[in-house]
Amino acid sequence: MMDAAADNGGECRAAQVVGADGEMDGAAMERFAAAAGLPSRGLSYAVVSILGPQGSGKSTLLNHLFGTSFTEMDALKGRHQTTKGIWIAKAVGIEPFTVVLDLEGTDGRERGQDDTAFEKQSALFALAVSDIVIINLWCHDIGREHAANRPLLRTVFQVLMRLFSPRKTTLLLVVRDKTKTPLEFLTQALKEDIQKIWDSVQKPEAYKEAALSEFFNVEVTALSSYEEKEELFKEQVGQLRQRFYHSIEPGGLAADRRGVIPASGFCLSALQIWKVIRENKDLNLPAHKVMVATVRCEEIANEKLRHFLSDKGWLELDAAVKSGPVLSFGSRLRAILDSYLSEYDMETMYFDEGVRTAKRQQLESSMLDHTYPALETVIEHLHVVALNKFKSDLDQSLRSREGFAVAVRQCAQAAIVEFDAGLRDAVVKHVEWDASKVRNKLQDHIQTHVESVRNAKLAELKANYEKLLSDGLAGPVQSLLETGERDSWACIRRLYRRETENAALAFLASLSEFDLDHTISSKMVSDLREHARSVVEMKSREEAGNVLMRMKERFFTVLSRDRDSMPRTWTGDEDLRTITREARLAALRLMSVMAAIRLDDKPDKIDRALITALLDGGPFSQKRSVEFTYDPLASSTWEEMSPRDTLITPVQCKSIWRQFKAETEYAVAQAMSMQEAHRRSKNWLPPAWTILLLAILGYNEFMFLLRNPLYLLGLFVAFVLSYAIWLQYDVTAYFRHGTISALLTILSRLLPTIIEIVTAIVNMSHSQKKHSANRSHHPPTLHAQIFKNQTWGQGQVQYESPDSPSSSSSSVDSNNNGDES
Repeated sequence: MMDAAADNGGECRAAQVVGADGEMDGAAMERFAAAAGLPSRGLSYAVVSILGPQGSGKSTLLNHLFGTSFTEMDALKGRHQTTKGIWIAKAVGIEPFTVVLDLEGTDGRERGQDDTAFEKQSALFALAVSDIVIINLWCHDIGREHAANRPLLRTVFQVLMRLFSPRKTTLLLVVRDKTKTPLEFLTQALKEDIQKIWDSVQKPEAYKEAALSEFFNVEVTALSSYEEKEELFKEQVGQLRQRFYHSIEPGGLAADRRGVIPASGFCLSALQIWKVIRENKDLNLPAHKVMVATVRCEEIANEKLRHFLSDKGWLELDAAVKSGPVLSFGSRLRAILDSYLSEYDMETMYFDEGVRTAKRQQLESSMLDHTYPALETVIEHLHVVALNKFKSDLDQSLRSREGFAVAVRQCAQAAIVEFDAGLRDAVVKHVEWDASKVRNKLQDHIQTHVESVRNAKLAELKANYEKLLSDGLAGPVQSLLETGERDSWACIRRLYRRETENAALAFLASLSEFDLDHTISSKMVSDLREHARSVVEMKSREEAGNVLMRMKERFFTVLSRDRDSMPRTWTGDEDLRTITREARLAALRLMSVMAAIRLDDKPDKIDRALITALLDGGPFSQKRSVEFTYDPLASSTWEEMSPRDTLITPVQCKSIWRQFKAETEYAVAQAMSMQEAHRRSKNWLPPAWTILLLAILGYNEFMFLLRNPLYLLGLFVAFVLSYAIWLQYDVTAYFRHGTISALLTILSRLLPTIIEIVTAIVNMSHSQKKHSANRSHHPPTLHAQIFKNQTWGQGQVQYESPDSPSSSSSSVDSNNNGDES
C-alpha cells in the first residue's frame, strides 16, 4: 500500500494542517485540497479520522488501510511521539473520495500529565468534521478508564452537543492486538461503555432524552498484532478496507449525510470549527489526584487479580470441584477472596475514596467472574446428586406399592431440601445469589422424570387392562358367533357391557393414585371402552371372513346328525327335504348373525331379509313374505345399520349363499342316493311269480338231486368253499375297479385259498381225533380256531385291494351269514 501511495506523486502526500502549537495552517489545507481535487467532488466524499493513545499504531493502521504515507514510529528507536498536531491525506484507490485525518496520540508524555486540552480539542474537531471516527485502542485497555479514552469521550460528547448541531457519526472501535477473548464479548463491553458515557453527559434541553443511536453508529472490529502476526494483520486490514468502499451509499459506514457541506467549502468549514474549539474555555483537565488514584488503584487491583489466579488454595479448590462435589465450597472460597480484598484495601487506603471503591468493585467482580465456572460446576454436581436421589427414592417408593402422586411429592420435597442445603454451603457472601433459577431448573428436570415414569406406568397399566379385556372378550365372542343362535348378539352385548364396565371401574380406581386431571382420566377410560369395542369388532370381522366355512360346518352338522347328535343312517324313512331345509336355515341364521355388529339394542331385519330372499324364495317353498316387495339383498347396506357395523353386505350375502349351495348340493345328492340304495337293498328277493316258475321248471332237477346224494354233497362242498372265499375276499370291492381286473385277481388267488382252507379242515379234523383219543380238554390249535371263527363263528377276515401293493384290513360282521349257513 505504501508503494501505491508513492506512485501517485506529491498530490497524495500527507500534509500537516494543525501544528504542534495548536494553530491550523489554512494555506496548507487549501494546497492539499487543490492537489487532491477535493473541491470538484460536490457531496461525493467522506472524511475519516482516527483517535487513540500515543504509540498505539494509528499511523501504521491508516497507511495499511488507506494507502497513505503518514510517518510511522520506529519501534527500534524507542516509543515516543511521532505524529504531532493533525495531518491530512487522501485515501488511495477507494471510492468515494475519502479524506483521512491522523490525529496526535493522547496520553503522551511529551505534553505532560496536565496538558490534555489539545487532546480534547483535536478529538472534538475529529467528531465535528468526520463521517467516520476510528478509535484505536489496545485489547488489554478495554475496561480501563483513561487508557480507553472514556474521560475524553465524555467531555467531547458534552461539548459537542453544546457547541455544534450534532450529526450522525460512525464510531469505529478498532481493537488492536486481539487476544483469545471472543469478539462478541469485546463488542458488548465496548458498546456498553459508550452507552454509559452517553448516559452520563449533560445534554442541552433539546437533546435531553435523545438516544445514542440518533447521533452515533457504534461499530467494533479487531485486528491481530502487527509485530507478531504481520501477515494475519495485513489480511484483516484488507478485509476492513472493503468496508470503506462506497461508504456514503445506503448501508455504508458513512450512510447518514445530514449536515454535509459541499467539497468546495470543506476547508473553510474546517477552519471555522477549529477556531470555535480553540476559543472554548470549558475543556478543562480532571483533577490530578483523581488521575493518579485511577492509575495506581488499577495497578494494585490488577496485581491482586494475578495473585489470586495463581493462588495455590484457589487452584486446589478449582481442581477439586472438577472431580466431584466439594464440602464447604462457599466458605473456603470466601476466605480466599476476603484475603486479597483486604490486601487491596490496605494498599489503597490513602488514595481517592471514590476511585478506590470503584476499582475495588471491579477487582471483586473480576475475581468472581473467574470463580463463576467453578461455582456453576458445584451447582451442577448438587443438581445431579439431588436428581439421582429423587429418582432412586421414587423407584423405591413405587416398588413398596405407595401411591404414585404421594410418592412423587415426598421424594421431590426431600430432593429440593437437600439441594437447598448444598446451595447455602456453596454460595459466597460477595454475590447476591438468586437460587430460584437453579431450583426451578431442578424442579423442571424432576417434573420431566416424573412425566416419563408416569407415562410408562400409565402405558403399562393401560396395556394390562386392554389385555384383560381382550382375554375376556375375544374367546367368548368367537364362541357365541360360532353358535349362530338368535340370541347370540344379545349374549355378546351382555358380555361386552359386563366386562367393559368391570374393567373401566377397576381402571378408573387404578388411575386415582396418579392424581390426573379429570379430563385426562376420562379420556383414558373412554379409550379403554373403545378398545373393548374394537376387540368385539375385530373378532366379528375375523369370523365374518370365515362365514362360508362356518356355514358349511353348520349345514353338515345338522344334515348328518340327529337331534341327539347321533350320526344319521339314511334308511329311506327320513324326510330329507325337511332336514335339508333345517340345515340350510341353520347356516343362513349363522350368516345373519355374522352379517353385522349389533352392540346397540336396535332391532334389525337382517335375519328376516335373508330367510325371505334366500330360503323362502327357494325350491322348498313357493310362498314369499309380503313384507318385502322387492329383492332386499339388492343393496350394499343393511337397513338401520351403519357402514362401520356392517360385516357382510347384502350383495356379499347373496354371493356367499350361491357358493354355499353349490358346495353343499353334493352332500344332499349323496344322502338321496343312500336312501335309494337302502330301499333297493330291502327288495333283494325276486318276485313271487319268479319263484313259482323256478319251482315248476326245476322240479325234475330237484328230484334228481334227491335220488343222487353225491351230487347234493358236491353242491354243499362247493357252497362252503364259495362262502369261505367270499369271506376271505371283498369281492364287491374288487368289482368296483372293473370286471376283468376283479376276475383276474380272484382266479390268481383261488387255488392258494382252496389249499389253505383244505389244510385247515384236515388240521381241525386231526385235532378233534386226538382230542377224543386222549380224552383231553385242551383247546384246538390257534390256526384251526381262527379258521373256525372265520368260517362259522363271528369272525373277521382280511381282504386285499387289487389296486394297492399292500393289504388293508376291513372288518365284516358274519353273524347273520353263519346263521344262514
